[in-house]
Amino acid sequence: MSNINAFLEPGTLVRHPDQPDWGTGQVQSNIGDKITVNFREMGKIVIDSKRVLLVIVDG
Repeated sequence: MSNINAFLEPGTLVRHPDQPDWGTGQVQSNIGDKITVNFREMGKIVIDSKRVLLVIVDG
C-alpha cells in the first residue's frame, strides 16, 4: 500500500479525516513518520503518518 503522506510537502493544504472540526491545515514539515501541520482551528499538531492518512485539499 502506498503512503500518500510521504509526498506531502510544506505548504500543502490538508484535512485530518477523523477531525473535521480542526479545519484545513497547512503542512509545515514532513520528516520520517512525523508530519507537522498547522490547523486553522486547532493550531500546530504533529501527526504520525503511520496511523493517519491526511486528505489533500484542492485549492
